[in-house]
Amino acid sequence: MNPQPDISVVVIVHNDAERLPAAVQSVLDQTLCSVEVVIVDDCSTDPSYAVAQRLAAAHPHRIRAFQLPENSGAGGEPRNHGIHHALGRHVMFLDSDDVLERNACRNLLEAAEETGSDIVSGLCVRRHLDSRHRSTNEWYPWLYSRTRTVESVTELPDLFVWDTLSTNKCYRREFLLAHALRFPKGMFYEDLQFIAEAYLAARRITLIPNQVYFWNVRQKAAAKSVTNSRHEITNYTHRLEIHRRIDALLEERGLHDLKLAKDAKFLKHDLVLHLRDLPLRDDSYRSEFAALSQEYLAGIDAAAYEAVHPSVAICAYLLRRGDREQLIPAVDTLINRDKISSPLAQRDGRVYWTDAAGHLEDPLGRSVLDVTDLGHHQKPIEQMFLRNELTGYAATGTTVTLSGRITNPLHSIPADAALRGELVLTARRKSLQSFTFPVRALRHDGHSISWETEADLGRRLRPLGIVDAVWDIRMRLEADGEGTVSRITAGDTALDGQDVPVRPRLTRLTGDRVEPHVSAKGHLAFRLVSLGSPAVRASGLIERTVRGAPGTLGKAGYRKARALRKKLGSGDSKLRIYHEVFCRLPVRRRTVVFESHLGKQYSDSPRALYEEMRRQGLDFKAIWSYQGSPQGFPQDATLVRRWSLPYLRALAQAEFWVDNQSFPLGLRKRPQTTYVQTWHGSALKRMGFDLPELKSMTRDQQRLQQDALGRFDHFVVRTEHDVRTLAKALHQDEARLLRTGYPRNDSLVRTRQTESATGRRERGPLAAELEIPDDKEVLLYAPTFRTGGGHRFELPFDVERFAEEFGDRYVLLIRAHYLNHVVLPPSVTGRVIDVSALHDTAPLLELADALITDYSSVMFDYALLERPMLFFAYDYDAYAHDGRGTYFDLASCTPGPMVTTEEEFLAAVKSLHAWADDYAPARKQFLARFGEYDRGDAARRIVDQLFADGKHR
Repeated sequence: MNPQPDISVVVIVHNDAERLPAAVQSVLDQTLCSVEVVIVDDCSTDPSYAVAQRLAAAHPHRIRAFQLPENSGAGGEPRNHGIHHALGRHVMFLDSDDVLERNACRNLLEAAEETGSDIVSGLCVRRHLDSRHRSTNEWYPWLYSRTRTVESVTELPDLFVWDTLSTNKCYRREFLLAHALRFPKGMFYEDLQFIAEAYLAARRITLIPNQVYFWNVRQKAAAKSVTNSRHEITNYTHRLEIHRRIDALLEERGLHDLKLAKDAKFLKHDLVLHLRDLPLRDDSYRSEFAALSQEYLAGIDAAAYEAVHPSVAICAYLLRRGDREQLIPAVDTLINRDKISSPLAQRDGRVYWTDAAGHLEDPLGRSVLDVTDLGHHQKPIEQMFLRNELTGYAATGTTVTLSGRITNPLHSIPADAALRGELVLTARRKSLQSFTFPVRALRHDGHSISWETEADLGRRLRPLGIVDAVWDIRMRLEADGEGTVSRITAGDTALDGQDVPVRPRLTRLTGDRVEPHVSAKGHLAFRLVSLGSPAVRASGLIERTVRGAPGTLGKAGYRKARALRKKLGSGDSKLRIYHEVFCRLPVRRRTVVFESHLGKQYSDSPRALYEEMRRQGLDFKAIWSYQGSPQGFPQDATLVRRWSLPYLRALAQAEFWVDNQSFPLGLRKRPQTTYVQTWHGSALKRMGFDLPELKSMTRDQQRLQQDALGRFDHFVVRTEHDVRTLAKALHQDEARLLRTGYPRNDSLVRTRQTESATGRRERGPLAAELEIPDDKEVLLYAPTFRTGGGHRFELPFDVERFAEEFGDRYVLLIRAHYLNHVVLPPSVTGRVIDVSALHDTAPLLELADALITDYSSVMFDYALLERPMLFFAYDYDAYAHDGRGTYFDLASCTPGPMVTTEEEFLAAVKSLHAWADDYAPARKQFLARFGEYDRGDAARRIVDQLFADGKHR
């Protein structure tokens, strides 16, 4: 009698004779020997069962084969049959088209025996076998970052919610039998119900970080898997039924938090899978889908909508309300994030996705449809990604006639705007040709811009053939000279049979027509096809050649060329070019490269030095580095994009580098080049080699940091506090220090001196530019950098409440850190203004009657004006004690009130004039400590010392 196996692996198969042996072999090859294979054939019509019998005959002591008398229609019943016949102490499941990792059984069994767990789960890896690069991705790897055991799945809700596979797990067989755990019969998504019941029944569950299961994904398979057959409404019907059963389980046990987490997962995952396909389905499918969804979504906890992306929540809500008209455009935004697919609506100072059908009278609708925080209302047209729906398409001869409708959110494009447009066809493969066609008619229709045109594709479009088989189409729209680019959403416009003849440059044998084609994201494209007999025969030959040895060789050469091009554009290659080529070129006298905040701005002390050099009329060549757009940078300087080859060449040949942060770390400075480091602010938080992470680096890593800091020839300081902190932390010796103050602060010092001499304030042109009334004072809120939320800064106070309480007295300017951004609701327009786009802070500081900040170094600059400062340090303890540490205790020396709650903050603003004079002595003390060298002449002194009259260094 054979001993009882440690594990029985149940392998289910249906019409998969070809792949079954590989699955079984992955079990036979396990490093754990005591494993049996139980093959269950779901009444296949191909030789699957015969293959199973041959495998069993070849391995009589390890493999047994069974067949169901009739096909069950899903994977549940074969697995149940396997559980019934399994002899092992533990049970696993394997699909015939997947395989186990070689050590899977051993690792799972060892964890089960060590912990006594009913379920042990390991990492599943999805392998996309028919993708170009055979990519892989791990299944929710954060759950498997380490080994852990839980006594109940309620300790780890993410496990219940996300890892709903049955196949990457090992189950104690007695546990399955004791709780009568079985898969539902004849239902798709049987895993979801089975694993939910198993999780809830298990008294202990262990997770291990080892890979155990390889899920082979074949999108192009002839026989579609359940996950690849979402076009069948039965698929969705089964999914909802399984979810209803799980909901009932959770409700029965009173697990409301787990139910809420599962509801959120349903919205962001299960529902989204089907919503993405909805634009491709016919009206009959959409109607049934909407009816099924409306019924199920009625039971979803409203709180679940808050846990998902706004585009998901909007689609789910519209389904819940049965609003099919608004749904399809919303799905377009779901598929294409940031696309504005609705004209939007503004009500009561907020922006809503739609105000149709009474949705805003529903509290849930008012919450879900509020898209104010997405900031669409603040975007200029060039930053808008607008829905452009195709409304008409016809082909006649070589010409196609197209018409469409572009969403006009919040009437961003005025009715009297001068409109101009063109269609651009570009080969999907980069670096190939493009063709443009003017849009013949554009009409403003209020909520949309209608357009129509003709494009003679047959005469104008000249594809090469083979390499540029797909052509994407975009539309450029200009309104009063400001432009936006949109893709054309195919929508429900009929496209079948609307092809036109073309003449590829490589002859018509490579293709003789282009046909309209819908991309994976629903956009119109054109595809080169072969319809004529000669072209069909030739394309078949080409296809065989491409797949054969010549094609393989050609594709290999193409990939090598692409890899070489990528390598040449890589950072390492650019560094080599800089050091081995550009640094051999002569240094150009009186050439200065300026950079501010890593090229993101034309601002700060580099700007002040540049303008002082221009003011003095010095003879020098100025080069400014920029990232993104060069807009706003000086026109009388040479502009180079950061990290481009012209940028590297400019640095290699410059006599001077001037910046306030750091030029790229890997670039060695030539001995003939002088590096003037103006830095970007005095320090509250510890910096440089005072940081714990730098102290813990290896010697080699520290040496690289030191090499970068050692490039500085001059380091500007504004106070002895900088000498003791920044200069020391950045290893700057005494000989490099320029005790001049910051050039950027010269204007602030002069402003204070002028006010003291004249006894009056001059607001300057910025107040008029921002349309600030003369009778209102100006408060500036300038917080420091905050992480998270896609760099969006969440205001720590209710800005609408602030505007309501103080809008009659103050205008609040909000200047986020240059790495953050804020979104303001329309309700505060005119009373609260976002000025974050203004690079130069000096005019803002000069304009402000008082500063509100937290820990930003702007406090040190504003102190030069000797005006009131308020410190809203709502997270001071976390900020000051996060491991990085501070150089001094801000709370003990603030030259103004420090508040930590919104109520304290509002009260301090209300009583600003009452406490402002009381803090005057503290402000003077603060200025003496942190601004002693700021005297209003820093730019002139540095220019005179380093640049003027040939006095270099």
